[in-house]
Amino acid sequence: MRARLDPFTLILLATIAVASFFPARPPLDGWLDHAGVFAVAMLFFLHGAALSRNEVLDGAMHWRLHLVIATLTFIVFPLLVVPTTLLAPELIPDDLAVGFLYLGVLPSAVSSSIAFTAMARGNVPAAICSAAASNVFGMMLTPFLLILLVSSSGGSFAVGEALRDIFLQLLLPFAAGQAVRPLIGGFLNRHRSLTGRYDQGVILLIVYTAFSQSVADGLWQKLPLLAILAAILLCGLLLAVVIVIAQVASRRFGFTLADEAAVVFCGSKKSLASGLPMAKVLFAGNPGFGMIVLPIMCYNQIQILVGAFLARRYEGRIQAASVSE
Repeated sequence: MRARLDPFTLILLATIAVASFFPARPPLDGWLDHAGVFAVAMLFFLHGAALSRNEVLDGAMHWRLHLVIATLTFIVFPLLVVPTTLLAPELIPDDLAVGFLYLGVLPSAVSSSIAFTAMARGNVPAAICSAAASNVFGMMLTPFLLILLVSSSGGSFAVGEALRDIFLQLLLPFAAGQAVRPLIGGFLNRHRSLTGRYDQGVILLIVYTAFSQSVADGLWQKLPLLAILAAILLCGLLLAVVIVIAQVASRRFGFTLADEAAVVFCGSKKSLASGLPMAKVLFAGNPGFGMIVLPIMCYNQIQILVGAFLARRYEGRIQAASVSE
């Protein structure tokens, strides 16, 4: 299958361009910031209400597969991004290095992990369970892992404020969504396209607000072309290394091809939908926000293009294996 940019990717790039040439000015930037806080809380409320407990339980029994995916997401990937800090500040700005640390500790992407696993004819129930669990636990693990990596790299982090905001803006709305799931869960499941569009709308709001602030603070003057190219190359290298590790680990554990597909897609992906809202909470008011989230957006586009190609490859191999049995 020929890789191509999906429409949302083009809209995302257009949003960055608009923010670069027409950044939000006071008082609009303040209103957008408050709107973003509410939108993020509502996003996690909707995810809490839409998350099916039955789907999670269906794939929960494959504990070895989930352990491999969790290890890739929250141990292997964070360790792989640590060396990027050695490139700062000579080759890349400090904020961009922090962005790679943040990329490393993010949970797996739910929708794309499941979609690509399904496209590949892989173990979809296991992918649903792992991706959902990754995001639920990621809301708690990501801040702690980020604090650990930033501290070990000589940086500092407002621990108390970050944990308070995570609880109020992410965990509390998510728990409230779970509580009202019997009332609105059916409606959300019947209108998944609407919630998907809302997710995308929140991402666009955050991107425009973040880049407006960063452009006003001199983002493009501080971020040389070499740093942008380095970010793209590093993201591609990280994705390639994690995919190879996922494949090797799957074969060492004797997983089927269907299981391997789930491990590759769930273990190598990082969530833009969760990453940007959490970044807004964790790095609120940081003038380098645009550089911090740049690795997330670069990695997201690369993982989509590579994921589409890999899914077709796995689909052919899994179909061939099923015919030969």
